[in-house]
Amino acid sequence: MRVEFRDLLNWLRTYVPPKVLLTAVGLAIVLGAAGVYAMFAYMPASTVEDRAAALTWIPGPTNTPAPTATLVPTSTPTPSFEPPASGQMGVGAYVQIVGTEGRGLNIRNAPGLSTNVQFLAYDAEVFVVRDGPREVDGLTWWYIVTPVDAARAGWAAGTYLEVVVSE
Repeated sequence: MRVEFRDLLNWLRTYVPPKVLLTAVGLAIVLGAAGVYAMFAYMPASTVEDRAAALTWIPGPTNTPAPTATLVPTSTPTPSFEPPASGQMGVGAYVQIVGTEGRGLNIRNAPGLSTNVQFLAYDAEVFVVRDGPREVDGLTWWYIVTPVDAARAGWAAGTYLEVVVSE
């Protein structure tokens, strides 16, 4: 898209009153002049001594003693679940967004209509159910995660979810 200078001028004439435009231009000129003056007025005069190179000594690495205790890694058990039967909604099921008529579905940070919207999911997007169901505000809520991006996750109303049946 190419914007012509006269299009910009026409837009300015239409939406910006002349007094406001002149005030803004005048203010920009005054502030610019003040900035240039300040830059030169407060600039110290340089001398040959000021331009001398400074040498900074950075000490090299030292030998660090090895730790005496060995740390044993611990693991956090992951919850196990039985995937639902084919066509059944549940944890582990693949679902897709349906019925939003192109408006998209608000994916929220917690179940409920008054919670914050994380992002918008569109019809036919596929997710994996990771938690739920939760009954809040007369709706059944499911925690869904995009299979390709774990950061794209949140709570969705079950009314707009349809199980993807694998064949």
